[in-house]
Amino acid sequence: MKVIHVITKLELGGAQENTLYTLSHLDGKSFEGMLVTHPEGLLVEEAEKATGYGKLFLPSLVREVRPFSDLRALLALTRIFRREVKEARSRGEKLIVHTHSSKAGILGRTAARLAGVPVVIHSIHGYGFHDRQSRSVRGFYIFLERIVARWTTHFIAVSQANIDLGVELGLFPPDGATLIRSGIELESFRRAVPRREGVRSSLSVLPSEKLVGMVACFKPQKNPVDFVRLAAEVLEKAPGTRFVLAGDGVLRPSVEEEIERRGLAGKVQLLGWRRDIADIIASLDVLVLTSLWEGLPRVFPQAMAAGRPIVAYRVDGAPEAVADGVNGYLVEPGDYRAAAERVVGILGDDASAAALGAEGASRVEEFDADLMVRRQEDLYRRLAAAARR
Repeated sequence: MKVIHVITKLELGGAQENTLYTLSHLDGKSFEGMLVTHPEGLLVEEAEKATGYGKLFLPSLVREVRPFSDLRALLALTRIFRREVKEARSRGEKLIVHTHSSKAGILGRTAARLAGVPVVIHSIHGYGFHDRQSRSVRGFYIFLERIVARWTTHFIAVSQANIDLGVELGLFPPDGATLIRSGIELESFRRAVPRREGVRSSLSVLPSEKLVGMVACFKPQKNPVDFVRLAAEVLEKAPGTRFVLAGDGVLRPSVEEEIERRGLAGKVQLLGWRRDIADIIASLDVLVLTSLWEGLPRVFPQAMAAGRPIVAYRVDGAPEAVADGVNGYLVEPGDYRAAAERVVGILGDDASAAALGAEGASRVEEFDADLMVRRQEDLYRRLAAAARR
């Protein structure tokens, strides 16, 4: 069968990396993969170099809400899917459209409906609506999701919290979604641990200093300014601490302004976009994440695989990876002072930090990337068989 994955801009993020990994590792004897995405993004070069699946780049398939571009993208996707439906029928094969995240999910599922695609799957990597939006905006996005949910054969979610919310909002019944964790290449993070001291040296971190870091796009969802505020709080009690932020984005000016305002130049280092994330995470003493909403971020299992303790805000699927007091700590969203207290506690107790990291490492197997692909393949086969019946 042929599986067409639809996602917007290939930025450096979990949904995008998972999609490319899935396409590159599908069983070639059973599946033919195809990617439809925007032609820009940090991962486009990786997609172009990959073999084993087809690619189509649509300039109109943008992440932002742009009515004219969105209409063009809808029409283009419908034409693509109609052509693929016709070819699949002529070959006696099944066609599946698999969409990712909100924007591509709405356009892709609508186009699949118009084209008569027999099996349509949507992956929820966190919803496009959240409690921090105005009631009218949040309500509008939920309204759109309810419409396209009717045209969705099945849902995949990276967290049980997202499934529970979808059922509560009437997007699908309890058996209408399957939990498949966002997978990572576990061994790459385990192998990075022996390189830890060399990476710290390259970041100019002294042997006597502790290192706290966050890996995230600089956008409102990830809330990176709170990381800088946390750093200031930690330094009052643990002055021998350094901080790194790996990522970039629209909030970089706000992050830089907060660093300057709090006099943290030389203490908080902005690394920009990095592809050596395994090395960066392995070099940390504590991984922090200040996201205000999430599905279940891949940075949690990445830190777990590297044996690093985690401090984060308690949002959505976070408790499904971070057991409070077991492999890290969770605090209420926005409470960076409480998060800072937890970081200070970990930095001051090496034995406790090691125990937290070891416990995380023992819990990470369900996040294996190859397990993610095999579970998706099983779902494809099951849904295709049901469509035949």
